[in-house]
Amino acid sequence: MRHRKKYSKLGLTTNQRKALLKGLTISLLEHGAIVTTKARAKQLRAYAERIISKVKKEDEAHARRLVFRKLQSKMAVKKLFDEYKEEFVNRPGGYTRIHLLGNRPGDAAEMARISLILNAPVEAEVEVETEKSVAKAEKPAKKTAKAKAKPAETKAVAEKKVESKKADGEAKAATPSKKAPKKAVKKPETKPAESEQKAE
Repeated sequence: MRHRKKYSKLGLTTNQRKALLKGLTISLLEHGAIVTTKARAKQLRAYAERIISKVKKEDEAHARRLVFRKLQSKMAVKKLFDEYKEEFVNRPGGYTRIHLLGNRPGDAAEMARISLILNAPVEAEVEVETEKSVAKAEKPAKKTAKAKAKPAETKAVAEKKVESKKADGEAKAATPSKKAPKKAVKKPETKPAESEQKAE
């Protein structure tokens, strides 16, 4: 019987397990989502949601002290109370979501992505995407400006090449080639000499 065995020990001692969950919770609050094993994600959900629910306390200073006592991270506490408080105050639990990702290639452990259920980060991501799209839109504009400048340069280069070819052609026409007459002169000279030798 599994009486009073609510949680998995994750194969760790009590202190190791507490340290692991503390570190995962800090990462979750700082980044909004993390990827870990399914077993750890399930334990993290219970641990993190107890801490997040302290945001609802009326005495905020006391709530901050309680959260800091658990996490020992000023950044995580600040982010929780300054950025996420409005999201979580009116919600009756269910602050996190777990997505299963399949098995890890090395040891076939079941992987999961645990993330905070927020509306603000989605808007922030959209803003980032729009900034990226603006930057991407500017880059092709620069490329088109370069492309417009390049045809003008190529036309000038092509005109110079045509002019140089014309000049070369005129110079060749002005100077007769020396190779052609020599060959023409040599061929008739060799034939009579051979015929004379054969006759002798």
